[in-house]
Amino acid sequence: MSAGSVSKIDLTLSLKGKAQMKIELKRHLAPKTVGAILRALPLEGNSHMMSNSIAFMDTSLAAGGEKLRTQFKKGEIGFMASNGSICFFLEDVPSTKLMTLVGKITSNLEALKEIKPGDIFSISQEGT
Repeated sequence: MSAGSVSKIDLTLSLKGKAQMKIELKRHLAPKTVGAILRALPLEGNSHMMSNSIAFMDTSLAAGGEKLRTQFKKGEIGFMASNGSICFFLEDVPSTKLMTLVGKITSNLEALKEIKPGDIFSISQEGT
């Protein structure tokens, strides 16, 4: 975890064999959901695209929604409680599903546009 803040947790999002991105989860946005994600690390799941604006990974996380919303900005990370997916927003978009904002991508966002069927996402502590 980041030594500078109790709320901000620095992690690495990898697109296996292709790219790495730095992400931040922010506990103050959704304490229960972020806690569930952190307890499940490292996470790994198939990558998917919704149009050209949302990349997401399947997980087996079971967490309820917190502070649900439908508007997301480029670079934000959302959690969809209905199916346990973690979503990465490539553009400012309205979502048709209610999601919990949990953090943001802080580097290499453009790498997500290169997702192909069969790619694998993984989320882990920085440096692991």
